[in-house]
Amino acid sequence: MENKNPLSPHIQIYRWHISSLVSISHRITGIINIVAITLICIWVSLLTLGDANYNFINQFLNSIFGKFIVLGLVWSFSFQMLSEVRHLIMDMGYGFELQTTRISGLMVIFGSFLLTILIYLMGKNFI
Repeated sequence: MENKNPLSPHIQIYRWHISSLVSISHRITGIINIVAITLICIWVSLLTLGDANYNFINQFLNSIFGKFIVLGLVWSFSFQMLSEVRHLIMDMGYGFELQTTRISGLMVIFGSFLLTILIYLMGKNFI
């Protein structure tokens, strides 16, 4: 007799947790950050070809869309940094209780937004 029930949790019955959201986001932001670092290195290396190429990218970054991308990258780096600290603490053997993982996951999420706002305000010379 064939069993039609799934053997493992799948998307229809699996309940998302903060830990799984932070874990998946950590991996996605890691990929985004490595692409961003590569593009930043290419942008800086364009200085060797002259000011025209460098100024073109600089004008793009001063546009509304460019500023949105920069702000998104700042959030991505902030999230990655705080998530790495969370993983470092967990690698030392702490924070595996269910309530602690929820709290630390929420701290990473909200902390990344607060850190992004703080960096933005520092960039605007408000702080």
